[in-house]
Amino acid sequence: MNFNRIVLLFLLLIVAPLRAQTVRWQEQLSQAAITLTKDQVTYDPTYFRISYPMGDVPAGKGVCTDVIIRAYRKLGVDLQALVHTDMQAHFGVYPKRWGLKKTDSNIDHRRVPNLMVFFTRFGIVKKMSNMATDYLPGDIVCWDLGGGITHIGLLINRKSTDGKRYLIVHNIGGGQVMEDCLFSWKIIGHYSYGGT
Repeated sequence: MNFNRIVLLFLLLIVAPLRAQTVRWQEQLSQAAITLTKDQVTYDPTYFRISYPMGDVPAGKGVCTDVIIRAYRKLGVDLQALVHTDMQAHFGVYPKRWGLKKTDSNIDHRRVPNLMVFFTRFGIVKKMSNMATDYLPGDIVCWDLGGGITHIGLLINRKSTDGKRYLIVHNIGGGQVMEDCLFSWKIIGHYSYGGT
């Protein structure tokens, strides 16, 4: 066996288990998001004082970012603490749209632009396209709804009725729901984050 084949075999032995681990994580994240759709949640963008770490807005309330936060939390990942810690250390790289002078652990992780920065820094930035095959269960997608309003959702392992797109779990006003809305708005972010 020549050296190139040995190197290729070695790489396959390393990459295959990592790929399988990533797929398992994405499936678990997808299932976590699906379970959220069973909870009765009213869209409520009110500023809440919440505990830290592992804080959450009152049960039965939430916005689009809370879907992402709650799905990851079901897998033991506290985006509140992760985003807050990174913002404290690197405040200058996060958006200043709200006139903030310092971090706020009650709300920073609940803002789509902040999550976009966090996922860009610590996740995998994936291709934005109009091809449904580029979007996989466990992926996070962000949209521009117009007028400076952003939105975020999580792809799950269930498909649209025509079988062409994975569904999204999100909350745009009707609670934590599962919908075929991948291309309903302008996509401005596409990420994968393993929670490590």
